[in-house]
Amino acid sequence: MKNGADVGAGQTPRAKPESFRGRELSASLTVKDIRNSLAWYRDVVGFTVRKEFERDGVLRAVSLKAGAVAILITQDDGAKGLDRVKGDGFSLRITTAQNIDEVADRIKQRGGVLDSEPADALGMRLFRLHDPDGFRFVISSEPPIG
Repeated sequence: MKNGADVGAGQTPRAKPESFRGRELSASLTVKDIRNSLAWYRDVVGFTVRKEFERDGVLRAVSLKAGAVAILITQDDGAKGLDRVKGDGFSLRITTAQNIDEVADRIKQRGGVLDSEPADALGMRLFRLHDPDGFRFVISSEPPIG
């Protein structure tokens, strides 16, 4: 034992108590019109559909994927009001090894509207956009190592 943590050969000691170590982050977004949102994520941004979830013949949720990024969109049931503000106060950042300007151009060619054009910021290239419900996204290049 070293520093109160169990250590095997070649391993770095872990702090006690151990810190949280997530392996993946996915988003689940409640949307006003699931078919409209599905069209935006699939046809405008370029996500692929992994699975659609129906109940009583009504589309209730769609699991979407873009590379390693997973998003679940679910139909709002209206219990809290369909016109409530969604996504206020945060944005989701998706990093890619693809050319940021080309990704932005493809989105615009498919009818998407950018909140900001691609620009260099924070050591990476990025642009901003939002979905039909106002959920905000930053699409960026991978930050430089070091």
